[in-house]
Amino acid sequence: MSEAAAMERPAVGGAAETKAAGRHFTVALMGAPNCGKSTLFNGLTGGRARVANYPGATVEMRYGEAALPSGRKVRMVDLPGVYGVNPRSRDEQVAVDLVSGAGGEGRPDLILALIDASTLRTHLHSILQMKRLGAPMIVVLNMMDLARRDGLELDVDLLAKRLGVPTVTAWATRSAGREAVLKALDAALDAPPPVPSVDLTEDLKATQSDARAIAAEAIVRDPTAHKLTRQIDAVVLHPVLGPFILAALLFFVFQAVFSWSAAPMEAIEGAIGAIGEFVRGAMPPTWYRSLIVDGAIAGVGSVVVFLPQILILFAFILALEASGYMARAAFLMDELMMRVGLNGRAFIPLLSSFACAIPGIMAARVISCERDRITTILIAPLMTCSARLPVYSIMIGAFIPASSVGLFNLQGLVLFALYLIGVVSAVTVAFILKRTAARGETQALIMELPTYKAPEAGYFLIGLWTRASAFLKRAGTIILATSIGLWFLAAYPTNASGLRETYAGRLGAVLEPLLKPIGFNLEIAIALVPGMAAREVAISALGTIYAIQNPEENDGALIDALQSAWSLPTALAFLAWFVFAPQCFATLATIRRETNSWRWTGFAFAYLTGLAYAASAVTYWTARAVIG
Repeated sequence: MSEAAAMERPAVGGAAETKAAGRHFTVALMGAPNCGKSTLFNGLTGGRARVANYPGATVEMRYGEAALPSGRKVRMVDLPGVYGVNPRSRDEQVAVDLVSGAGGEGRPDLILALIDASTLRTHLHSILQMKRLGAPMIVVLNMMDLARRDGLELDVDLLAKRLGVPTVTAWATRSAGREAVLKALDAALDAPPPVPSVDLTEDLKATQSDARAIAAEAIVRDPTAHKLTRQIDAVVLHPVLGPFILAALLFFVFQAVFSWSAAPMEAIEGAIGAIGEFVRGAMPPTWYRSLIVDGAIAGVGSVVVFLPQILILFAFILALEASGYMARAAFLMDELMMRVGLNGRAFIPLLSSFACAIPGIMAARVISCERDRITTILIAPLMTCSARLPVYSIMIGAFIPASSVGLFNLQGLVLFALYLIGVVSAVTVAFILKRTAARGETQALIMELPTYKAPEAGYFLIGLWTRASAFLKRAGTIILATSIGLWFLAAYPTNASGLRETYAGRLGAVLEPLLKPIGFNLEIAIALVPGMAAREVAISALGTIYAIQNPEENDGALIDALQSAWSLPTALAFLAWFVFAPQCFATLATIRRETNSWRWTGFAFAYLTGLAYAASAVTYWTARAVIG
């Protein structure tokens, strides 16, 4: 076989086979994700890499050649990232099989085991595991430039002695930073490091304990940020204190959403009412005045008023993400999720769903187990997305008194309870699905815990503006369009004696018999239909409907209209509906695209609608029995 032909084969062979076939000495780059492995590969190969699938799998690996200082060349293989030698995904399985020879393709001649130097304490156990794969190895402490900048000092010689394998430092982005790696490879061609014994059964906890002890010896000086992080983590990740701290923090967030937003919401509401009254007084009483005032201004204004609450909620989320605490929240939730059979990696997609279910569903792609991915997609709509916040806020503001329960705001307590119900429901549904339709094994969560840091003001404000502009864009497009369309349906025909005789009323009357047993009225039946375009559109629809019904009394406040038209049981049933109801059409379309199945999409719509209907019925009739 010619050398060129051999280089096209997407497999690697052992040292003896390599020499016999006339192929290059083969080096496999192995390490955790984000350790700079691919950057080093590009630097060593000059960016001239080929991509090929591993035989029998869709997993891609990159191949290239590196020229050593002696003039000799070695063949480089960039493997998928791994967190150890216990595979958790198809990518990791392929990497471990190739290096250990279990895949039948032969082992590489050498492993370049990379680790981000700043993560020595948390990732060194992976290096110890790689030693047991039975191939010569060189350890590369990458990103040393950044580690030294942050104040980290390592005794590299002591670390090499304790590991029993050659150890070099590198910063892969610079040619000078790669010289030590090239020299180590040259030396390995003349005298390969000894082959460690193969033992993949060693206890993981024992390996982690050994890794922590070695790291403690090798770290001469730890950056202050790392020390502070460990001190804080000792409290916030405590098995008892940690969950209580997380619950208290979330509770505070929901209290703040109502308490801090009251003044700016009143100001916006007043401004919208003033604009409506100004336009009403400046224009003759024509149909287009009603369109502008009762359709556009009332419809859009009933949603825009909740911008302060959206901003406060996202300000907390962005701050928690930037500070590094959100990753800790995922760690704390992992054990609970494992108990219900849900993949630990599902926490991040579910967390994303609190902003919007669509990116949360798409983020489920990181879950390797198909059944776990499907389960995560199916329960993501139960997470309370930001589009539900206007619905919750208007109902709570209209029917829950702004009183105090001890030190807490009652309205904030109710909002917290609604979010909590969504989470508990998601966990319950996951528990059922993992034992029925989506039965399968689960995997624990593995993720990097960053150091704590203060959020950068620039990125924080940009993130906040991005979310605020997205909300306002929806108000200026989807909500405006549906408000105008609903105005025409609710205002015509002009000879209608009431809402029921309008086009909107006739459409709503089709659904009314189905919704009447759970306490819903004609106005709700009408609002639920455009609400499928976007959840907050249901509020703008109600704003438009009541503005048309009482044009002269409309001052931009929907709360007064709801208080006079709805009973408390109806309002509570409406809240229960939105805790469980299917998301917008875009969410259902995303489920269809990500699952590639109309069956799962239909199942999601059916079970969410069924839960919403049952919850609303129980809430309505229970409230009627209690209130009388």
